[in-house]
Amino acid sequence: MRHVETELKGKTLYIETGRFAKQADGSVLARYGETVVLATAVAKKEVREDIDFFPLTVDYQEKAYAAGKIPGGFFKREGRPTEKEVLTSRLIDRPIRPLFPDGFYAETQGIISVLSFGSENISDILGIISMSAALGISDIPFDGPVGAVRIGILKDSFVVNPDLQEIDECDFSLVVAGTEDAVLMVEGGGLEITEALLIEGLDIAHREIRKVVALQKELIAQVGESKRSVTPPHVDEGLKKAVSDRAIERIKEAIVIPDKLQRQDTLDGILKDISGELNTEEKDISKDVSFIFNKLEKDLVRNMVLDRGFRADGRRPDEIRKISADVGFLPRAHGSSLFVRGETQALAVVTLGTSEDEQRIDALEGESKKAFMLHYNFPPFSVGEVKFLRSAGRREIGHGALAERALKSILPQKTEFPYTIRIVSDILESNGSSSMATVCGGTLALMDAGVPIKAPVAGIAMGLIKEGDRTVVLTDILGLEDHLGDMDFKVTGTEEGITAFQMDVKISGVSREVMADALEQAKKGRLFILDRMKEVLPGPRENLAAHAPRIFTMTIKPDKIREVIGTGGKVIRGIVEQTGVKIDIDDTGNINIASVDEESAMKAIKIIEGIVAEAELGRIYAGTVKRIVDFGAFVEILPGTEGLLHISQIADKRIAKVTDVLKEGDETPVKVIEIDKMGRIRLSRKDALKEQQAGITS
Repeated sequence: MRHVETELKGKTLYIETGRFAKQADGSVLARYGETVVLATAVAKKEVREDIDFFPLTVDYQEKAYAAGKIPGGFFKREGRPTEKEVLTSRLIDRPIRPLFPDGFYAETQGIISVLSFGSENISDILGIISMSAALGISDIPFDGPVGAVRIGILKDSFVVNPDLQEIDECDFSLVVAGTEDAVLMVEGGGLEITEALLIEGLDIAHREIRKVVALQKELIAQVGESKRSVTPPHVDEGLKKAVSDRAIERIKEAIVIPDKLQRQDTLDGILKDISGELNTEEKDISKDVSFIFNKLEKDLVRNMVLDRGFRADGRRPDEIRKISADVGFLPRAHGSSLFVRGETQALAVVTLGTSEDEQRIDALEGESKKAFMLHYNFPPFSVGEVKFLRSAGRREIGHGALAERALKSILPQKTEFPYTIRIVSDILESNGSSSMATVCGGTLALMDAGVPIKAPVAGIAMGLIKEGDRTVVLTDILGLEDHLGDMDFKVTGTEEGITAFQMDVKISGVSREVMADALEQAKKGRLFILDRMKEVLPGPRENLAAHAPRIFTMTIKPDKIREVIGTGGKVIRGIVEQTGVKIDIDDTGNINIASVDEESAMKAIKIIEGIVAEAELGRIYAGTVKRIVDFGAFVEILPGTEGLLHISQIADKRIAKVTDVLKEGDETPVKVIEIDKMGRIRLSRKDALKEQQAGITS
């Protein structure tokens, strides 16, 4: 067993190998504080000959025992991955994927298991570090190591790897991963921050990343194995010339066709023609022809941008596609919008609910509730394909989480707007930047629903073409530019600042200067899109949609909650049955009453006010005789509130027995004449009758 360690933020980052999972190609245990993760990497010895992509799978899994818990549900064992596990799997996958060599087609799997979960809020960061270390010490070809860090931003100060308590106090947080030389992946969100502050945070992050990379190199130097040899894809020069001679001019004409489907159909037709010409009865070389053809297409598209400054659809590098939008066209929805940018369409629909609709989350961090949800759907027809409809995949969960993070910070506080909010984004057509169209459409749908957001948010996807020293940043990228480019950098924000971002690269990293240029270009694009959105709907509507529930809030004393709920919930169920409303009560006495009409809500409020009302000195009540005793009667003047009516206060003349005048169940007016220090109430019937008579006479 070998291990290395270093000090980070007053705690030890400890990485060991040689004790756990020794039959894996690479196995590392990483520990920081009370958080422990195990990462394993295995690659098949044989290379798949039938594919032209790297078959990598990364799975992050949380064990319930890591937090001293037993899983819920009938089977009492971990089931399908949670949303957090899916998102963390993507987070780990993205920075390591670009660092495998071209031509390595052996199926490779990385599994990261959380064995102990502490308050350090670092299991995802440890996942990236330990996965990189496991690959680094194995014989699997990998151009790492990769380090990672979380940076919290609190006003203008920075917190390295904030724990669970600190992260709640931060205005903004970001996860950064990279090599010793450059940043590979960035993801984060929160309250609005400036581009300059973000760049400063990235600089701090990269300094920390270098420390983690150095630690991994120390371990690799001790136990690292020789890497497997990888044979880059071989291209026959004669075949390359034959394909190029037949295809290059036709590809040049095809890649400038503005329409996505027409362009792709044309390119597919050219490839089919050339494969038919070059294939023989003895040998099918379609795969080799396809490889050469795709490389030609990629080079021509990239050179067109670098040499001429034009893109596949004719735009300049910083030009945004045509934008249009519509709102409020779904009659029963609480808020709706259709946002269109080029050939990408996002249908965003807002539904408002009560606290009963909040999502309950049982995680290692503990149980919590979620009052804002954004769900992103990518049906196959959006790209003209036929596929089985399945539950949300990793891509859909990831895109939805990014858009949710972008909009979360501009929503009103629960105390101001006590609704559960769900946005569904259905992508109806896609040609790049569908997650950013979701952000724009989601903003418009929120405003259409009358949600009092702090400011509109727009999103834009930036790309990069880099060849040597030549670099061009692209604004509002197409699907083609995402596929053939070197970077996908999504940025969302208001007029004041950034609310979320996500960057992935396909090369070995991007420099600080490129990121600064991309952020500045993204800001210009974001402001342009916000102006177009304001032309459609300048701000939230003054009133909620007609079919949205109305929520009215009232507060009662906590010791009155029991009376409103009643034994076994009898009282509150009765109110719901009488009025048809929904009632939510929290432990502090806040009550939210939701109804589709104001009249029902007012009726429920009146009933509750009657239940929690307290007796007032000098006030006359219509009481009900509950019990008769020798010295008087106990009369209920409010639900659950009784007072003593002494025999001397029943009538203006002396009576021998209470039952001569009253019996149980009688209704009679009574006046509160005394409330003592213990809250006991004394009543008078004769005074109440006198005052009523005087009122009638006058």
